[in-house]
Amino acid sequence: MAEIQQNTFAEIVLACFENETFRGEIILENHSLVRIISGEMKVVQSDSSYIFGAGDTLLFPRHQLSTLVKYPKDGRPYKSIVMTLTTSRLKEFYTRNQMSGGMAHSHKIVSLESNILLESLFAALTPYLDMKTELPEKIATLKVEEAIAVLHTINKDIDSILSDFSEPGKIDLAEFMEKNYMFNMTIDKFGYLTGRSLTTFKRDFKKVFKTTPQKWLTQKRLELAHYQLAEKNRKPVEVYYETGFENLSHFTFAFRKYFGYTPNEVRGNRRLNFHPEV
Repeated sequence: MAEIQQNTFAEIVLACFENETFRGEIILENHSLVRIISGEMKVVQSDSSYIFGAGDTLLFPRHQLSTLVKYPKDGRPYKSIVMTLTTSRLKEFYTRNQMSGGMAHSHKIVSLESNILLESLFAALTPYLDMKTELPEKIATLKVEEAIAVLHTINKDIDSILSDFSEPGKIDLAEFMEKNYMFNMTIDKFGYLTGRSLTTFKRDFKKVFKTTPQKWLTQKRLELAHYQLAEKNRKPVEVYYETGFENLSHFTFAFRKYFGYTPNEVRGNRRLNFHPEV
């Protein structure tokens, strides 16, 4: 069964995947508060990975690249409550409470310890998720603001994330691309995250890497996949998505064209010479 999202028009939704695994990449425009009800979720970022299970609560900061893998566990589907904390609501909250904003772009996922305030928040939310109509604006506002207040109360450090309303500025392109090339995003999205227009991004990229973004991305992703297959002895089906390819057939075609042999020929055979087809 495909993904089920109830109350999708609202800022509070129930996401559910019945008896299947979902893979996807995200870069959120707004912070998201997530409570996992059942199943598990693997989160892969440029320098770390996490696995969250039933009962875990986490905050996804905006503008952070992540690959998500959601799957059933112990006979139960992946199910979670997701609350979007929009910039407009956060600005209103911090302005009304006279709290100053933060300035940081290196926020990581925040795993929140179990707390009676959090438990009460999600217990009160659950009945609303079965509604067949849009959650009334006034109720949505109350619940989202309650969530912000709870987060502020149980974790003072979280204010530096929630009250950071700055947009990505122009950053070091080489450093960013070396850390994030495995994420399957459009070129204009890479440009936005480095603080550049599409035209400026392509121009700066050519100066730094002496090639086009697409050629460089394909090469880096294939070389990462080769390492995973040869050194980690992983299966092609396990690495193609994590290295930036949309499907296995495209990955296999590109891999063979570049290296001269198939991904399946690499596993467990380190004697294969690394001679890409140029």
